[in-house]
Amino acid sequence: MSKQSPMKVGSLGLQHVLAMYAGAAVIPLIVGGALKLTAEQLTYLVSIDLLMCGVATLLQVWKNKFFGIGLPVVLGCTFTAVGPMIAIGSQYGVTSIYGSILVSGLIVLLISNFFGKLAKFFPPVVTGSVVTIIGLTLIPAAINNMGGGQGAPDFGALDNIGLAFGTLIFILLMYKFSTGFIRSISILIGLIGGTIVAYFMGKVSFKAVEDASWLHMPDLFYFGTPTFNVTAIIIMTLVAIVSLVESTGVYYALGEITGKDIKEKDLVGGYRSEGIATIIGGLFNSFPYTAFSQNVGLIQLSGAKSKNVIFTAAGIMIVIGFMPKIGAFTTIIPSAVLGGAMIAMFGMVVAAGIKMLSKVDFNSQGNLLVIACSVGMGLGVSVVPGLFSQVPESMKVLTDSGIVAGSLTAIILNIVFNMIPSKKEKQVPLEVKKAA
Repeated sequence: MSKQSPMKVGSLGLQHVLAMYAGAAVIPLIVGGALKLTAEQLTYLVSIDLLMCGVATLLQVWKNKFFGIGLPVVLGCTFTAVGPMIAIGSQYGVTSIYGSILVSGLIVLLISNFFGKLAKFFPPVVTGSVVTIIGLTLIPAAINNMGGGQGAPDFGALDNIGLAFGTLIFILLMYKFSTGFIRSISILIGLIGGTIVAYFMGKVSFKAVEDASWLHMPDLFYFGTPTFNVTAIIIMTLVAIVSLVESTGVYYALGEITGKDIKEKDLVGGYRSEGIATIIGGLFNSFPYTAFSQNVGLIQLSGAKSKNVIFTAAGIMIVIGFMPKIGAFTTIIPSAVLGGAMIAMFGMVVAAGIKMLSKVDFNSQGNLLVIACSVGMGLGVSVVPGLFSQVPESMKVLTDSGIVAGSLTAIILNIVFNMIPSKKEKQVPLEVKKAA
């Protein structure tokens, strides 16, 4: 790669930015839209997210003895965090989101040295159940946006429904009939196409773009001083742990692609980078980060394994992040268009959870009960939040959120069924001996 021209390295870097741009830009729009942020606040959120994605990627690619895995990995905000952030912001306020992000990043730093030993508590039956629960709790937000946004005066109007389904169908057709790079950015193309149609329907306003400045500096605690709520911290720490498990898979995949043997110290460096990136994101009101798997596919397709390409991609993200005018363009996407894309994206979160569960031994009745009870509890508490309204305040930290309730159910039942030997299992060796 060192012999390739700067133009080629630059174009490959830009390709990585485009592959992850939909995730980087759409997540702040979804979270900000759900929390009723202003256009100015949304513009800041998009810009700071892109900037911090670049910083987080640099921290990961730049390997040293303290942090960094040194692989061509791109970091971005994890979709796993979207539902929890909306839930925390709606119930405890925006500042609680960033308090929980800061603490979860610190916890990741503290556990990075021995996370490999904790991983036994988070096998696929647990992580798959947690991701499935998170995906299912996101779907109502997508449906609300398809109608034009919760509380909108034209909610459910046929033009909103038409835009939403038109965007979704366009994305599906793009994915079906395209290949390679175009397929990887099909959601981004769908959002652009849907917005163009919405413009001709008179549903797009460029006021946010006109009002946005060309340059800005990141603001420390833009939304105010962080507040620390125990329930929010537990939720975000669970999200961080699931993200570490996801990233571990990406690290091993990239190690295989690049021919690098991934050792324990490499994983520790990668985990530390994610912790540091999450803390920095919390300070400047961005998001928690994870390794983006879509960029792994891009490396496989392009064959460009050089870290220089990823350094270039990180630089492009940082430059765009300093320019709110560019970030503001993403805020003009109508809710209905966003809703159509969200069905595909959030559905993919559910699908990712099911994919994780595909590694589970379904012949085990214990595994089936772990999945059944954790998903049932998580979805049930989300749909009927008043179920535990009469429990003591000290217990509500475990029952206020469907994600927490479902996740803890999965962890505890996994210990009960898969880690504590049953009497029957203990007796099997004796019976075998007698039969012999």
